[in-house]
Amino acid sequence: MNILSLENVSKTFGIKPLFSAITFGLDEADKIGVIGANGSGKSTLLRVIAGEEATDTGRVVLSNERVIAYLSQNPPYDPAQTVSEAVFSGNNAALREKLDLLRDYETACGALAEAGGPEKSEDEKLLARVSELAHKLDTSGAWQLETEAKTILAQLGISQLNAKMNTLSGGQRKRVAIAHSLIIKPDLLILDEPTNHLDAETVEWLERYLRDFKGALLLVTHDRYFLDRVTNRILEIERGRVQSFSGGYAYYLEKKQEQEERQVVETQRLKQMARRELEWLRRGAKARTRKSQARIDNANEVIQKSREAASAIAEKKSLDIAFDAQRLGGKILTLDGISKRFGDKQIVSNFSYQFKRGDRIGVIGANGSGKTTLLEIIAGRLQPDTGKVEKGQTVVIGYYDQESRDLPGEQRLIDYVKEVAERIQTSDGDWITASQMLERFLFAPAMQYQPIATLSGGERRRLYLLRLLMRAPNILLLDEITNDLDIATLIALEDYLETFPGCLVVVSHDRYFLDRTIEYLFRFEGEGRIREYPGDYSTFIEIRDRERAEAALQAGAVKAAAAAAKAPVEKPAADASGKRKLTFKERRELEELEARIPAQEARKAEIEQLLDAHASDHVLVAQLYEELQTLNTALDADVERWAALAELV
Repeated sequence: MNILSLENVSKTFGIKPLFSAITFGLDEADKIGVIGANGSGKSTLLRVIAGEEATDTGRVVLSNERVIAYLSQNPPYDPAQTVSEAVFSGNNAALREKLDLLRDYETACGALAEAGGPEKSEDEKLLARVSELAHKLDTSGAWQLETEAKTILAQLGISQLNAKMNTLSGGQRKRVAIAHSLIIKPDLLILDEPTNHLDAETVEWLERYLRDFKGALLLVTHDRYFLDRVTNRILEIERGRVQSFSGGYAYYLEKKQEQEERQVVETQRLKQMARRELEWLRRGAKARTRKSQARIDNANEVIQKSREAASAIAEKKSLDIAFDAQRLGGKILTLDGISKRFGDKQIVSNFSYQFKRGDRIGVIGANGSGKTTLLEIIAGRLQPDTGKVEKGQTVVIGYYDQESRDLPGEQRLIDYVKEVAERIQTSDGDWITASQMLERFLFAPAMQYQPIATLSGGERRRLYLLRLLMRAPNILLLDEITNDLDIATLIALEDYLETFPGCLVVVSHDRYFLDRTIEYLFRFEGEGRIREYPGDYSTFIEIRDRERAEAALQAGAVKAAAAAAKAPVEKPAADASGKRKLTFKERRELEELEARIPAQEARKAEIEQLLDAHASDHVLVAQLYEELQTLNTALDADVERWAALAELV
């Protein structure tokens, strides 16, 4: 069933047309990913659909009584609200009513707990009030909603529900906004870069949640694994038009490649037709008078189509990263026993590493664990409390930080780039001007004299990357570089990094980007510990899952051994030799236990996997959890009985 339709919608930003006369519909089963170059209008399209921005022409039609939840890249917040209030806020009256019930119930329970001295009649009034509110919470479903909210917030790394919003970091506020969007269970969920500010494991959880989400989904993200695993349709914004591709990101790539190959063939055919028609038109005025006007019009139309097709191919420029790196000497960079603490929190503890030529290192860990701090220490912006950083004389560090703090909004693009150099030598030995460098980074000449403030978020990051690479660094530190960059830019950057001759250190939650660019991992594992893993991110996942499975098996073995040790030893009758023999019934029971216990353990592992995979389906989770509790009780009893019988054998 159709939820929402766009009819001939157009939008212009300043003098720049973003998209024109686009028409498409969203079905309730759609999970759509929106892709396109930075500045193509992806975020604007989401705002138009969400009703946050008006169209220039056309209209957006929403089916009756459908609920839309929209998460922007930088969601607004009320600094005076608590996390709990923010999660249940908005225009949804039902949510506000449930929040009021929960707040009243907590207040009444607090008053009852403190009523040690009042008269009995007062206690009875408070007790009746608590009972009344508890009944309302049951009938309204508020209990379930609160449990769901706490579960989602916990998965997103938010545990303090009474914390004020103005005390949270930007990333934490974004996660609260994500929780709010999920909890209201909209018919259409619109997410703009939801994976920004999330660590990789939280992104995996959100991926699973959205895969099982029952409503329609429309999202913008650069995370290609996320797109491929969550979406069933791709919308591409290109040159002001929107194309729809059924399937995930991998299917889109396949069909896009086929489309471009057909376009090249068609352009070649139109060129040949145009050449023949042009020759026909040039045969002379005398010959032309004998030809029909329709044929002349057709010839002109073919020539025009040929020019448009050739122009469309010419406009499809890709980012050209062709910068060289300065030569690295024998000594590169050494971290010798570095430690760093902020207040009571140990960020890095006695970590040492000696960089080698060609190192490609990824840094992962929970938000706030210390990833950026490590990069700041390597870059020399932050000094360790203990230990030292030794840097070789030839080392030139290029640090792409999260804040992109070197972009003055009032400065023109061309002047920003010229501050580094007016001419630069590329990796193939050519010398190009600052303007040519900007063109290679997809900033057309008409844009180069605009102030930086007019650029989109992704365009600013691309400009920042250009200025960074112009310095020809031989150690690149990239802190969450994938945030706000479009997919085409990421692909070009990945291609460049494959042949980058220096050392690379990447902090990223983008699993696809890590898989393409790194060969070694540093993982922050809490209390300042940094563990090293060989291989890319997918290799780390294999190691992590194997270690978790081994730990679960070991815990099961320890539990079985403990149960066996506690099992009572019976004193049955002995035979003539004084040795105990199992009865026929006991032997049958032992055989049944030996068959049943492995099956129970297999089912337990299966349930735990299902709980992880279907965390968003709270009805199923409740059923599985109840089955798991029953199974654990039965398994404990069976292991105990098996241990007792095995002792007698």
